Amino acid sequence: MLIIGLLSLLCVACDRQDGPSETMVIPLSICLPANETQAMHGGPARRIMGDPGATEQFLLPNYLYIIILRQDGDNWVLWRSIEREVTAGDWQKKRYTGPWQTPGDSIYQLTEQMRFMLINQYFNGRVYAVASAVPLTFNRTLNSIASLSDAENLTFSTSDATIQQNLQHIYSTPCNYTVNDAYYGSFSSLTTHMSEVNLVLYHVAAKVDIQWNVVDSMRIRNNPHDAVRLTYMEAQHLFSGDAYCFKPMRNELAAKVSTGYAIADMVTPSDEGLWWEGRTYFYTIPYSVTGNADYFPLQMLLRTNGSAGTGYRPTIDMRIDTSDVFVPWMRVHFNLTKPLEDKTETITAG
Repeated sequence: MLIIGLLSLLCVACDRQDGPSETMVIPLSICLPANETQAMHGGPARRIMGDPGATEQFLLPNYLYIIILRQDGDNWVLWRSIEREVTAGDWQKKRYTGPWQTPGDSIYQLTEQMRFMLINQYFNGRVYAVASAVPLTFNRTLNSIASLSDAENLTFSTSDATIQQNLQHIYSTPCNYTVNDAYYGSFSSLTTHMSEVNLVLYHVAAKVDIQWNVVDSMRIRNNPHDAVRLTYMEAQHLFSGDAYCFKPMRNELAAKVSTGYAIADMVTPSDEGLWWEGRTYFYTIPYSVTGNADYFPLQMLLRTNGSAGTGYRPTIDMRIDTSDVFVPWMRVHFNLTKPLEDKTETITAG
């Protein structure tokens, strides 16, 4: 799901200072496809094909976190970090001319300029970035990053309910996304096109798309004495720990979450229009369990026919590939043919 772009334009200026140093100027242009944010600016929101019956609205990021590393021998060291708060007025609507989306697309663009003093005119660099609609708390301060490992293992906390409710509005540069066998945010003074670095930011949270249906023979209009109605549903025990910023598919826990954030009341006894069929979605941090790394354990709670019991509590092991660069769009379909029992079980998805 390509949602947000970061276009980093790199220019080297030969402004001589006292001594053999040079000033490097890097304008960073943050780009967002305009259609996905128009609902916030008075225009119609974008309806994405296949979305579950509702228009998705993605907020313009209010917070930018940027890390730039340079190579120092065999090591990578912090060159500069940026933490910036922005507003809607900082964004400009333009036509996109870069290579990552169709030229001519409307975008919202924000530009940040940086200057560096160079002792040596030859250098290799890397850019990592996070953009978010809400402020994030990281496991370390960005200016304390001292190595490539520090940068690529940066995590942010998802324990706060505000973060959980805004996971779809958090984007980053996946560190295992490579182009021509190199991290796609790499730049160098020795490359032919060293004057620009083009990046695209992607979701850190996976989309979970849930659909349910009561078979016709069990609906109340056809079988009033032995009918089935889905009267309650929630997603339980979602990931709420420290999540990787730049390795969104590498979150791993020793055991499946047994507490954590829940999305309650997805269907309730008062939602008569949803008792027989419906569709909804949410975003969550994908994770796997040690020893079962090919699966994301999605835990649900369902009740039928107004039951107030413990409910049907399936753990649906959704197949994932932790070597993937991008988070998945996962789909679940509940096809109800009889009232649900109060029990717990694990189901392995195909």
